[in-house]
Amino acid sequence: MSKILFVMTGVGHWTLADGTRHPTGFWAEEAVVPYEAFKAAGHEIVVATPGGVVPTVDKGSLAPEVNGGQEGADKVTAALDSMTEISNPIRLEDVHLDDYAAVFYPGGHGPMEDLAVDATSGELLVDALDSGKPLGVVCHAPAALLAARRSDGSNAFAGYEVAAFTNAEEAQAGFADKAKWLLQDRLTEAGVQVRVGEPWAPKVVVDRDLVTGQNPSSSAPVAAELLKKLA
Repeated sequence: MSKILFVMTGVGHWTLADGTRHPTGFWAEEAVVPYEAFKAAGHEIVVATPGGVVPTVDKGSLAPEVNGGQEGADKVTAALDSMTEISNPIRLEDVHLDDYAAVFYPGGHGPMEDLAVDATSGELLVDALDSGKPLGVVCHAPAALLAARRSDGSNAFAGYEVAAFTNAEEAQAGFADKAKWLLQDRLTEAGVQVRVGEPWAPKVVVDRDLVTGQNPSSSAPVAAELLKKLA
């Protein structure tokens, strides 16, 4: 059994272009589905957040309409309640990468607020990339890649192909015209090659040791690809 590090957002809001705070956090499916897959495969999970704060779930991700109905919503809520690791995170600043076999970043709009500019997370991502450890990142969590800079200021993921939440999906979610910036645009500006799939359909891109997913429905196949790399 090996350890997998979940790096999660530490905020419960996303600041929009007009300065208002949109309540958010992490997206439930993107944490629950990979967590259950990794645990079923016999791995241990450790959650880390900036400052060690308990991560906030985006209440919208618990709604029946995004979980296939009330039964699905109840199931994901119960699963979250049973994930004791989320209630007891360690400080991201105290993480020793050598302790982990793989690193996984679930999304939600929260990472757009904190992990996109978090230097500690950025250094961890650079180290994970250079170590050859499997690295999984899904939906809005690729915002964290923006903080992964080399000493010369270049982005460590420049030239990598990724999947990430797209401009089209942000528009359909109603935030494209409210956001300070869009993830697909900012990644492209950093030299990261975003491969766009159909809105809301599973889309996974594997480039070397990096496994990325476009949206919540991509979380299961991202977890499956990470497990292949750990086999």
